[in-house]
Amino acid sequence: MSLIPTSAPGRLAAAAAVGALGLSLTGAGVYAALSAQATNTTAEAVTSGTLSLTMAANGVGFSQAVSDLAPGDVVNRYVVLTNGNSIAAKDLTLGVVDTVDSKLTTDVTNGLKVSVTKCSVAWVAAAGTCAGTTTPLISGVPLSTLQTTASSLISGTVAAGAHNLQLSLTLPDQTETVLNGAPPAGTIQGLSASLTWTFSETQRAAQTTNS
Repeated sequence: MSLIPTSAPGRLAAAAAVGALGLSLTGAGVYAALSAQATNTTAEAVTSGTLSLTMAANGVGFSQAVSDLAPGDVVNRYVVLTNGNSIAAKDLTLGVVDTVDSKLTTDVTNGLKVSVTKCSVAWVAAAGTCAGTTTPLISGVPLSTLQTTASSLISGTVAAGAHNLQLSLTLPDQTETVLNGAPPAGTIQGLSASLTWTFSETQRAAQTTNS
């Protein structure tokens, strides 16, 4: 059997390969480690809550037109607001938009005024009576003001469930003289408005819970 001589470059290449293998094995040993985990055996359920405010008519509500108002007239409409679902609410407000814009809704003094009264039970709409306790929420607020700034009805917590409201629309007492069938300049007569009432609330303050 004859020996095949190995050249110096071959011996160097073989040594380098062995060295690289050794480094590879050493590196693998450096990064190897034990590990452990812990998990809850029952999945934790998480849900987000819901906030809801709905409005229903009591009697005719806002669906019936208010016609032929004269100075001093008061027209009452009745609605039931229901604060429902799971997230508590706060800061109930009332605003209004008039798509026509006339002196009825832009004049602070002679234009329409709004009052809202709450009854602890349902209003008897046909008679305008409350068999429970009444609570005035706003009184005589110019409708022009409600168009620019919503008025606070309930500050702070808004209780869950039904809120029985009477909304009173009043044309203030005022004097005009119609001469030979012609009303004076800037008259309050013969005007119209188209009103959309908006009741709003916000969620309760954010909370941090520990258990």
